[in-house]
Amino acid sequence: MSSFLESWKPKPGTSLHFISLSVLVFIVYICYGVLQESLFTQPELKPFGWFLTWVQFAFYIPFGGIEFVMKGEFVRKIPIKIYFLLAFLSVVTMGCSNKSLKYLNYPTQVIFKSCKLIPVMIGGILMQKKTYKFVDYFAMFLLCAGLVWFSLADSTVQPNFDVTGVIIISCALTADAVIGNPQELYMKKYGAGNTEVVFYSYLIGTVYIFFIVLFEGTLLEALPLLDTHTLFKAFLFSLTGYCGVHLVLDLVVTYGALLAVTVTTCRKAVTIIISFLVISKPFTIQYVFAGGVTFLGVFLNVYSKNSESMGEGARKMMIVVYSIFRIPHEGKTSEKKVVQTV
Repeated sequence: MSSFLESWKPKPGTSLHFISLSVLVFIVYICYGVLQESLFTQPELKPFGWFLTWVQFAFYIPFGGIEFVMKGEFVRKIPIKIYFLLAFLSVVTMGCSNKSLKYLNYPTQVIFKSCKLIPVMIGGILMQKKTYKFVDYFAMFLLCAGLVWFSLADSTVQPNFDVTGVIIISCALTADAVIGNPQELYMKKYGAGNTEVVFYSYLIGTVYIFFIVLFEGTLLEALPLLDTHTLFKAFLFSLTGYCGVHLVLDLVVTYGALLAVTVTTCRKAVTIIISFLVISKPFTIQYVFAGGVTFLGVFLNVYSKNSESMGEGARKMMIVVYSIFRIPHEGKTSEKKVVQTV
């Protein structure tokens, strides 16, 4: 059976593998988005964002434990004190992101989460005295303009629009921008794997959030709402989020950041569209224009970071697309010929 499964599994680097990964990323994260919006905007659960995040973190612990056993990794490599920092950043990133749905609709939250470049650039300028290219500043301008436009559109169609949601999601965005550097630094320094980092970050993060929930005084009030249906939905929400992290990581490692960001950005656009179709909410054409400006800023940011390798990335894309849609009688056309047409 195992030999059959190995022979069926697409080989990394092939067009079938890329398509399979991309489709899985779309499916998993679209399900994650629908479940997140359904859970955190449910009227009776809306006030308990931190409690639901605590449940999400609690589910991540057995997921990580099972993966540890499957991979045979039982020794922690990164010192436990470092995980107190990584756990704190994880709590702010995910907790504030979830909590913001009490004040913002889901498409607005997704738009904000697409704009990690803004805090990264501001931090680089103020703290590290970095200099950036013109295209980076233009990308940040587009992102800021898109966010303001989207927020103004949100305030016109939602009478209960609250700027508190913008502040909370901005905190999540900043923590998300910060967490990448220490994660990468300590994983390389100590030779730790992604499974270890995820497991210990969420294990300690669960303790942090438990005290937040106690401080809020919502634990006893929220527990009775955790019926079988809600618990199952929270389980699926946590499972899709956990799987999504690993799928995107696989995409980045195998095909590079350019293709990975392209896939995930398209996924976010599709998620926003599905959000409007599946869950009823006010709509204005201003969302379309503001979203277009924001995603243009995202792609300019990707271009700025990968300008030297864009040609190679475009060639790879063309080869993948050609291998999928090639005309039968041109089946023997060489890869070299395809590359020359890019």
